[in-house]
Amino acid sequence: MLSSGLLIIRLAVGLTLIGHGAQKLFGWFGGYGLKGTGGWMESIGIKPGYTMALFAGLAEFGGGFLFAAGLFTEIGAILIAGIMVVAIVKVHLQNGFWVNANGYEFNLILIAVVFGVALIGAGNYSLDYLWLK
Repeated sequence: MLSSGLLIIRLAVGLTLIGHGAQKLFGWFGGYGLKGTGGWMESIGIKPGYTMALFAGLAEFGGGFLFAAGLFTEIGAILIAGIMVVAIVKVHLQNGFWVNANGYEFNLILIAVVFGVALIGAGNYSLDYLWLK
């Protein structure tokens, strides 16, 4: 049961982050791609915008993939948590806690979830388990 629960959490979080990364990298799912995301990042003081959009997209896409697959789960968690900390500091902190005011509530929950799973382990239904057993 524990491994099934961890798989559900990893897939929900990981696939969502893959989608967010794809928005930034490729413009999929209603995203703006690297150029558009980079321009927005420049507008809020994150420079160079295009490069930072690339790094953010890779962290979300790659971290989400690692986390969902349960492959080097701790590294995936660090990538996801790192990009969420940047999002909190640069975008959401000034708006307070609640997500309905564009606050950092969702980002903080993601950080807690990925660190919690990283501390517990990815479970039996993961590539980490297959390699480490």
